[in-house]
Amino acid sequence: MLHIFKKRDYHFDFMKGRRWAYALSIAMVVAAFAAFAARGLNYGIDFNGGVLIEAESASPVDMEALRGQLSGLDDLSIQSVGTAGRGVLIQTQPKADETAESVVAQIKTILGADYTYNQVEVLGPTIGQELKEKSLLASILALLAISIYIWFRFEWPFALGCLVSLAHDLIIVVGLFALFRIEFDMIVVAGLLSLAGYDCNDTIVTYDRIRENLKKFRKMPVDEILNKSLNETLSRTILTAVTTMFSVLVLLFVGGETLSGFSIALALGTIFGTYSSIYIAAPMLRMFDIRGLGTSAEPDFNKPLSTTRN
Repeated sequence: MLHIFKKRDYHFDFMKGRRWAYALSIAMVVAAFAAFAARGLNYGIDFNGGVLIEAESASPVDMEALRGQLSGLDDLSIQSVGTAGRGVLIQTQPKADETAESVVAQIKTILGADYTYNQVEVLGPTIGQELKEKSLLASILALLAISIYIWFRFEWPFALGCLVSLAHDLIIVVGLFALFRIEFDMIVVAGLLSLAGYDCNDTIVTYDRIRENLKKFRKMPVDEILNKSLNETLSRTILTAVTTMFSVLVLLFVGGETLSGFSIALALGTIFGTYSSIYIAAPMLRMFDIRGLGTSAEPDFNKPLSTTRN
């Protein structure tokens, strides 16, 4: 089975299917915006404010009975935490005539003395709104910083291709979070920023090979150079995606409820990032005169210097 992962001489015509890929990407992006507009994001306590309590019982918890006991709370969310069935994660919003502290006291009274409390958080709506704004600002700055780096590292068409590819992946992943009402909190934002770094690295490897081939094959058509570069880096792309997915899936199934959003964001990002590096970032270069960019690229420092004699 190991021969499947060995480096191979692929000859896929990726450019031939680029129009279908463009249509699929446009459809996914439109669907993501529609899901966000229709359903919105299921913001966690980090953004909405409220009360979060992680508690552990001395014996396995009857989740249905616990939901009945806490049914008087607003916007109640109860999840099992851990593998032994003894941990619970409770999130709720205070009512208009309640304070967060009184809600915490009420929950502790209902749970009784059999529970120990590993985490108790209280956040106000003002702090939540501030976190939303700062998270959005951090995401925009990260994308701009990545684009500026690629602009200096390569040329501006490469930076534009990478930026569009990153935006494509982030929009689709956030749209899926909205569609399936997966909780969106600061840990998910960290996952999205990690995804941006992963996608950027994957795209840069492909761009490096494209630039090398532009210098090597001056008379080869651009489509052939792009196909050749994608095929030459395909083994590396597949291996990177597979090994990353293994790590993310372990984190998803073992990391618990706290890291589930982070793991889901990375898992989805790995899939769409691999797709976009092949069908978005590279094909976009066809829109520009990259032949001239290849000749003005960085010098080849591995080439031996010519010597002159007096």
